[in-house]
Amino acid sequence: MSKKIDDQGTVILATNGKGPWDSSDPTDNGTTSDPSGRGGESKQDPVNPWDPTPDPAARTRGRGPSLEEMLRGKGAGFGGLPKRPNGKSWFPLIIGAFLALWLVWTSIHRIGPEQEGVVMQLGKYARTVQPGIQFTLPAPFENITKIDTKQIQTTSIGSPKPSSENLVLSKDQSIIDMAYDVRWSIKNPSLYLFQLDNPDGTVKEVAESAMRAAVANYDLTQAIGPGRGAIELEVRRRMQQVLDEYRAGVLIQSISIRQSDPPPEVTDAFREVNAAQQRRESYLNDARAYASRVTELALGETAEFDKIYVQYKQAPEVTKRRLYYETMEQVLGKVDKTIVETGGVNTYLPLPEFQKKAAQKTEPVVVTGNKQ
Repeated sequence: MSKKIDDQGTVILATNGKGPWDSSDPTDNGTTSDPSGRGGESKQDPVNPWDPTPDPAARTRGRGPSLEEMLRGKGAGFGGLPKRPNGKSWFPLIIGAFLALWLVWTSIHRIGPEQEGVVMQLGKYARTVQPGIQFTLPAPFENITKIDTKQIQTTSIGSPKPSSENLVLSKDQSIIDMAYDVRWSIKNPSLYLFQLDNPDGTVKEVAESAMRAAVANYDLTQAIGPGRGAIELEVRRRMQQVLDEYRAGVLIQSISIRQSDPPPEVTDAFREVNAAQQRRESYLNDARAYASRVTELALGETAEFDKIYVQYKQAPEVTKRRLYYETMEQVLGKVDKTIVETGGVNTYLPLPEFQKKAAQKTEPVVVTGNKQ
């Protein structure tokens, strides 16, 4: 390569017809003599301008077999592996062992007693297998997904903490902060996997909708007190109906209300109202008990009068006299008086009356009378 300067001062590089990858020998004019002496021309290896080592032998010295050489089987066995005693390569045996392990690992499956297996063939649902040892085609032709169908899962909605309120409107336009748990399980694994995009989120949303619909049929007093059991049953029924329509493959086990209170802002006022309602219920219960006693007593007296009337029809005079004596005993039995016949009456000391008067530090009084 030489430099030249033209008339305008521009430097021109002359390569003498050689490129950067040509031989670097300055005495070489592009041709070399055939070392075999047979004449003709032979080209030298091109020179890499980015390789600091000009000698091709030095560039290949110390380098291992290339990938092409390994694939052609050069070296000691395949990839440098020693050969078998009979001179054959270990490669077929290694490939066979790998295939056998792959077949066993992807074709034989153990399904637990609480599980069911969903088999997909080339990404499409094929069948559902029951617990036990099950066989499928090797992957990727068939894949199996194990689903725990016996496990009871719990979805919690709301919380007793004020930061996570779950406000529900009752029948009487009252606001209730409710927290409850939904216990559910998987009854159809194939529907659970493929029918809904997010079955767990669907269960939560359906539970919230069913709870609002159920509480709307009860007033505040019932929703936080005696009506909680009925609300739980109604929510479970509504949820199961909606999820079956969605073909979600989910079975609702139970609903458990953990909290049913008014919002914290009106807790004190609500407690006062609740206490007044409880007092009202207590008064109503006392009145009902008294009415029941009076009614039972009246019914008993009516039955007794009916019996006396039957006796009166049979013997009117005797019944009149007996009733007169019984009535006088009831009236005069509580009076501290003594009634005696006239004539031959002697004054006596009334000991019961005397004892009463003595206790009161007064003089005793003797009372006599005539029977009319």
